[in-house]
Formats: sequence, C-alpha cells, structure tokens
Amino acid sequence: MLSSSPTSRIQRGRAARDAASGRRLFLRPADAGNPMPTRANETLFDEPEEPEVTPDEHAPLAERMRPRTLEEFAGQRHIVGEGRTLRRMIEGEGALPSLILWGAPGTGKTTLARLLAHRSGARFVPLSAVFSGVKDLRAAITEAREQKRRGRRTILFIDEIHRFNKAQQDALLPAVEDGTVTLVGATTENPSFEVIGALLSRSRTLTLEPLGEDDITLILRRALEDEERGLAGLRPKLSDDLLARVARAAAGDARVALTALESAVLATEPNKRGERRVTEEAVVEALGRARYAYDKGGEEHYNLASALIKSLRNSDADAALYWLARLIEGGADPVFIARRLCILASEDVGLADPQAMVQAAAAAQITQLIGLPEALYPLSQATVYLARAPKSNAIKRAYHAAAADAAETAREPVPLHLRNAVTPLMRRVGYGRGYRYVHDDPAAREEMPSLPEGLRGRKYWEEDEKQ
Repeated sequence: MLSSSPTSRIQRGRAARDAASGRRLFLRPADAGNPMPTRANETLFDEPEEPEVTPDEHAPLAERMRPRTLEEFAGQRHIVGEGRTLRRMIEGEGALPSLILWGAPGTGKTTLARLLAHRSGARFVPLSAVFSGVKDLRAAITEAREQKRRGRRTILFIDEIHRFNKAQQDALLPAVEDGTVTLVGATTENPSFEVIGALLSRSRTLTLEPLGEDDITLILRRALEDEERGLAGLRPKLSDDLLARVARAAAGDARVALTALESAVLATEPNKRGERRVTEEAVVEALGRARYAYDKGGEEHYNLASALIKSLRNSDADAALYWLARLIEGGADPVFIARRLCILASEDVGLADPQAMVQAAAAAQITQLIGLPEALYPLSQATVYLARAPKSNAIKRAYHAAAADAAETAREPVPLHLRNAVTPLMRRVGYGRGYRYVHDDPAAREEMPSLPEGLRGRKYWEEDEKQ
C-alpha cells in the first residue's frame, strides 16, 4: 500500500481535529488544480458553523429571550433601522469600525454586539471590565493576533468598559490601532468622562436610548408566547393593563421588565386548569424597588440631583418633590440630598429669605440625627419651603465679581489704615494710621475707604429689585 503524502495527512489531521471541535474546514479537493472558491468571509481556517443554540432552561428569562437575529431586536431604530449606517454594517456593507455603545442598562448593548459578530462572521470574545484585567486583555489580543494571521477577524466585547482604569484602556490601543481586534465597548456612563480620548478617537460612539413602552410590551408578549425559551409552558395569564404597568415601570430597561414578569409568573400558583392568573399584587411585589434602581455613584444619580436643584430654582414644588422621591426611593444618601438643599438655600435664595438657610440647615441636622425613613419628612419640608421661597442669586453674583477682582489684583497691598498695628515697629511704619472706629465716629462709614486704591468705588453687592 502506498503511503499518503504529507499534505494529505496534514489535511486529514486538520479535518479530524476540526470535526471534533465542531468546526468546518474548507479544503481544496485532492484532484483539483485550483482552490475551491469561497465567499468573502470564508477562510481556510476556523470557519464557524452556526449551530442552533439551545437556551439554558435555568438561565434568567432575560438571558433566554436575548434576540438571536436582528429581526428580533426591539428598539434603537435610530441605529439599526432600515438604511441606518450600523444596519448596513451588520448586513455586510462596509468594514465594521470599533464602537462604544453608550446606554442605560437593558437597552440592548450586549445583544447588539453579539449580533454584529454573528452577522459579520467574526469571532466574538466577551470580557467584563469588572472581572478582567490587563492579563486577560493581553491573552485575548494574543489569540486575536494569531486568528488574524489565519484570516479571521475578532470582535473584542468589553462590558462596562468605564470600569477599566487608564492603564487598562491604554493596553487596548495598539490592537485597536492596527486592526488586530474590533473593539465594541459597552458603558452605562458618559464615555466623554469614562473612556480615554485615544480610544474615543479610534471608535464611533453610538447612544442607545431607553426602550419605549411599546418595545418593552412587545418583548414581554414574546416571552409569554414563546414555548422554547419563554414562559408559555407555564400558561401565564396577564391582563393588558398589567402588562402595560410592567412595561411602564421598567423605565426603558428590558431586563427589569423580563425579570419582574418571570418573578410574577413563578410566584403565581396554577389553578385547576393549570393556568397562572397573575394578579396586580404579584406584579407590584415582583417590581419592588427595581423601578427605582440606579447606580448611586453614576451619572444618573447626578442627573436626578440636578433635576431636583433646577426644579427648586424654578420654584416648582411639585417637580422638586417628585425628584426628591426618585432620589430617596432609589437609595440615595439622605445626607447628600441635605447638603444640596443647604447649598441651594444660600446660592439661589440667599437674603431674599434668610430663613431658607435655617430650614435647610435644620433638615440636614435632623437627617443626620434620625436617618431614613423618618428623615424624608424634614427633607420634604425643606424642599417645599425652598421651592416656595423668593429667589435671589445676588450673594453668588457679588462673591464671584469680588473673586474676579481679587484674582486680578492679588498683589495689591492692604491699605495702611486697615492693617493691625501689633508691634511698635508696625506702628512706626504707619500700620493703622488714619483708622477711624466707626462706633465712635459714624461718619467713617462714608469717609474712610476700605478697598485698595485701585478699586475705590467698586460695587459688588447689589440687591435685587424684588428684595
């Protein structure tokens, strides 16, 4: 028997290896003189078969219902709608650039990244910035470089990329720069503040909007009707009103909506016919505080605080109470809220109503003394008082005008008559000479200047006309 050629042995070895790993290899037929034509995305190495993935029945509903195709993807029409740039990229028109996906939780960032990889035929390598470090990044980049030599692209997906520090983000730059990886970073925080400029300049930033109630309702109905991945096997029954309530309470977060729906269905006992008729009480309990959830150290926290302060400044007590409740029910530190009220009492009310500062300071002291939940009452009282109080920023304007002059005249000497003559030498050189004690000499108030020579007559404090 003739021995096989080295080439045929290598081919059979590769075929056996790839068959064992579930991969498909495009080989040249032994009797052909030219290579078999391949599509643009096909290579001689590691071409993935796209198996039908069976969802893990024990995974959370939100994970089981993750869209598998672009057609199942709900919302974000401004990004993936017909004719949009990213839609064309997903469908294979043009090279896929590195992307930063910025959006609130549950808006589809991870799903979109997976769809991009699937439709482009690229390897999808997910990392979480919470659990991964530079070592993990280097290992992923090394493997991506090897795959690139074989003609295979890699999408490196980094969830919560804002949690990477500068050194970790710097480690990505060479691989992104030379195309070793296509970076897709997901972040819930403003990338302008959390992602280094070098990465931003090499990526496109796409903003994902919170899903609309119609989008959330569509996702929930799919989950209720899906036999394979969803809840249809449990035979749940929900009224349209309850479904709309879940969609509304989720505030654009599909994960919150699906988690609440699953909890409500599982908490409902089946009746004699095997149906689970979900009640309003079950939905309310399932939603819990999830509707208020936000990162207390993230941007949304400061957005809520800003909304509270601007509503107070606008003298809108109802809006101010609403934003106060959003902060408190979301778990914000009550002392943080009290500090903001104290600042506003002086900055935006000031001498238009001096009692405003008293109210704010009292609320802050009581809050520190008793804490929540009782502290919500003094905080609410101070909020309403500050909203109703007359507004004046005269103190703020006066100080900043004085500060501007102080910066310009920082070396202007203190007039001699205002200096304190502590020693005999100081008295001999003129310290305190010409000073007039206003309690004994009332005319000194008008006749004795207290500003430096170059600023004589300058006015900083000007009362508002309404005061």
